[in-house]
Amino acid sequence: MSSTDLKAQWLENYKTAPAQLDKMGEVNGLISAFNANVDAVIKVNGEGIQKLIAENNLDTDVILAEGKSSIRSNEDAIRGFLNCFKNGIAEEWLIEDVDVFEWLNKTVGYDKLQMGGQGGIVANVMAICGVNSVYVHCASSPKEQSQLFLDLPNLVTTNANGELEQAFTVNRTGENALIHWIIEFDKGDTINLGGKTYMCPKANRFIATYDPLNFKLHIDENFDKCMSNEDVNPEYIILSGYQMLHEELADGTKGADRIDESKEMIANWRKSCPDNLLHLEVASTQDKAVRRHLIDSLVDSVDSLGFNERELIDILEVIGEDGLAVKCEANTNSSNLFEGMLKIYEYTKCPRMQLHMFGLYLTLQKKGFKVTPMQNRDGMQLAATVAAAKAGTGAINSKDVLLWAQGHKVSDVGLGELEALSEKVTELLGENDLTSTGIFTDEKLEIIAVPTILIEKPVTLVGMGDTISSVSLVGAR
Repeated sequence: MSSTDLKAQWLENYKTAPAQLDKMGEVNGLISAFNANVDAVIKVNGEGIQKLIAENNLDTDVILAEGKSSIRSNEDAIRGFLNCFKNGIAEEWLIEDVDVFEWLNKTVGYDKLQMGGQGGIVANVMAICGVNSVYVHCASSPKEQSQLFLDLPNLVTTNANGELEQAFTVNRTGENALIHWIIEFDKGDTINLGGKTYMCPKANRFIATYDPLNFKLHIDENFDKCMSNEDVNPEYIILSGYQMLHEELADGTKGADRIDESKEMIANWRKSCPDNLLHLEVASTQDKAVRRHLIDSLVDSVDSLGFNERELIDILEVIGEDGLAVKCEANTNSSNLFEGMLKIYEYTKCPRMQLHMFGLYLTLQKKGFKVTPMQNRDGMQLAATVAAAKAGTGAINSKDVLLWAQGHKVSDVGLGELEALSEKVTELLGENDLTSTGIFTDEKLEIIAVPTILIEKPVTLVGMGDTISSVSLVGAR
């Protein structure tokens, strides 16, 4: 098929999106845990960063040097930004010094405040998409943070009395808002440092996080009690927030212990709805020991994994696939990443996993998984439509915006990645029609791939992965 014919075929495939959105209203209950916070979003350019470096007498040599993916100095914050800017990638680095937090607050500031954290973002998306009861965990929920939730009656959390209340109206006085900086940058922008010019190859963002409660995966006891009630019946539980843990926490406890404690708690939540789907959004987990424990311990109890290109490579690094990780890093394309997914599938035995990469979403699952390949494809197409609406309009705060991108054609980038994937699947597993149908099955595996709608100049990219993973899964009905 020609590119024009393929685009026409996918435009036809995408026509299921409105019906899939309606079906999300059939979902009775969903838990989104654990991290909700305030995102302080700011769009920057290379010239502005150069000015900030000069005005604050920052050490350019430190900014340009290699180092740990953590923030212990003002220079580290700019070093992390530069790493993402020059590579066109998204990463989250943790601020370990309160003085750096205060410096960013004073010198960088923000353009706007919005709901942040995978848990908070997923909760808002699921609520606006029509899920009947969305239960969101909040480690902290003062008024200024609660009012970043959508003002919807189907979105609830626990109040100061331990009762479920509409999240928007909750005011747990005495608790502090948890703030993360989302520093966005544009494709084609340049920055001059150390006598060298760096050009950004792809619009993306760098996240600098200071969040003492979510750093230790603090869990609200009242929320735990409420979710253990038999009348909650969560058909889906979407987990996130583990990426902020360290091997050893500030209070001397172990990150691995916090993971294990949460695992027991979640098993208790699932008792009221034993057929539910448990999804883990991996996120950018910098601490290798925590990353390894997540893969070796928590993943054996989940039904589904979600990750982007960088997070897939991070997983390969802790399951003994260093060579393949290097290969994927050097050439981050669908062909190499698919090989990586096969290795992760073989290692973890997780029955479903989804990659959201630039231009393409790819799901790999065990043959006969409870969500069929066609249902997966329909959910992924809805996710691509909703994600494009978010990118193109800047927010999906009302239901009429969700299908804003309906009728847009899939991207050339996505079709190119899909064709490369099809060739790799042919090489490893056999002939297929992935380029036109997006579906391949054999006696063991089911592969579903969807080329996506790309917005040339996105208004925002914050929370895109969380939106994609959750809508793909819950919209697959």
